Amino acid sequence: MSTDATPFDTAPAAPAFAQDHAARNKLVIALLLVSTFVVFLNETIMSVAIPHLMVDLGVTASAAQWLTTGFLLTMAVVIPITGFLLQRMDTRPIFMVAMSTFTAGTLICAVAPGLELLVLGRVVQAVGTAIMMPLLMTTVMSLVPPEARGKTMGNISIVISVAPAIGPTIGGFILANLDWRWMFILVLPISIGALALGARKIQNVSTPRYAPLDIVSVVLSALAFGGLIYGLASFGEGMAHAGEAPTVPLWLPLVIGGVAMALFVWRQLRLQNEDKALLDLRTFLSPNYRVSVGLMLVAMMALFGTIILLPIYLQNVVGLDTLQSGLMLLPGGLVMGLLGPVVGRLFDRVGPTVLVVPGTVLVSAVLWGMTLVGQDTPIWALLAGHVVLSIGLALIFTPVFTSSMGSVRKELYSHASAILGSVQQLAGAAGIALFVAVMTIRTALLAAAGLDQVEALAGGIRLAFTVGAVISLFAILAAFFIRRPEGGGPEMGHGH
Repeated sequence: MSTDATPFDTAPAAPAFAQDHAARNKLVIALLLVSTFVVFLNETIMSVAIPHLMVDLGVTASAAQWLTTGFLLTMAVVIPITGFLLQRMDTRPIFMVAMSTFTAGTLICAVAPGLELLVLGRVVQAVGTAIMMPLLMTTVMSLVPPEARGKTMGNISIVISVAPAIGPTIGGFILANLDWRWMFILVLPISIGALALGARKIQNVSTPRYAPLDIVSVVLSALAFGGLIYGLASFGEGMAHAGEAPTVPLWLPLVIGGVAMALFVWRQLRLQNEDKALLDLRTFLSPNYRVSVGLMLVAMMALFGTIILLPIYLQNVVGLDTLQSGLMLLPGGLVMGLLGPVVGRLFDRVGPTVLVVPGTVLVSAVLWGMTLVGQDTPIWALLAGHVVLSIGLALIFTPVFTSSMGSVRKELYSHASAILGSVQQLAGAAGIALFVAVMTIRTALLAAAGLDQVEALAGGIRLAFTVGAVISLFAILAAFFIRRPEGGGPEMGHGH
């Protein structure tokens, strides 16, 4: 029997062999979890650094914003291609490509003399980051039997929630005490360590198969996801600097992205019957997958919109500094991470509905509560609100990931995880753009009406949270329709 075959494709082997397989699979998943944690931590460490970098490098806000926008754009372009890569390449080489690229990008950032090279380093980092998450998800779905997936997905949710939550805190601490380059210098040895350990220990646990690469789909995907995310990021940025004339009309990238997306979908529908699609949209034949992706879209919009608004509110309305506002977001992130494995085990026992429904209700309740914030809102109330929001999101993410991925046929896992990753990026960009745009327009109107700047900003933030609260009601509705996959899902026919 080939050592590349997954243990769930084959008849039960001798106990010793099965134990070897189980130990190997655990090690591979653990290494992927650690490596994904490192790349996710890097994603948000930068979020508090933009004002510092503007001063240190002598650049404008819109130029410095490319450190975030460039990263998001690269992720958007690379993630759709991961479905193809995961089919064609084995676990070990694709891991080596992802971590080597990320490490090289981190090194470029650490030694960058100016903004141009720093943006290049961020783009190189993003290529590695984009591959890691779909690789982790697809590997887990291939190696872990359905009855134990919730627990493993709970561990993945630690990576997804804790790393981004502690990123701003670590970033704030470094910037308060050290030069900005230390954000990359400190990540570099961890990244090299993960790469070296992976090079020695990671084994091939997938079975590569031939998958054609449709170049037209790659170009359309880059224009579609890149255009939409750049358009949304530019829209948010344009709103934040409403007085400046934009170099490109704000609507143009969105129109290009929208047209390219329509052409991309049309081409995938034509190619998927011959198994030649870059992203196989037959994943959406599963009603459970469709609802899960919709719920993920709403949850991610709420999460990213809140992550961007809370620091603005804490620093510009309440008057906290960067480190204090980073520390304010830390307890929520840690609670979310600690709950991940607990929620995962509960999912294995009771299924998604009893977890996701209360989760969406909690998220919505906090967002409605945030519509009441002002200059005199006590810090403890904000801290409690963020912790409750994090509990709600913890109850949503693990069940939604596990239900969605378990509802598609095994050969579509790589496509399903690539689509989920692309939706996360789009939702994040849309959430940020929407919340920032609403906040900015409302703030400008209130300031024009004679309110002082801080009070006007508080009013803008309240309205942005109101929009988020209304969107969250759709998540509550969707939560009632998520079902536990039946032995791998209704679409897991074995006649394929």
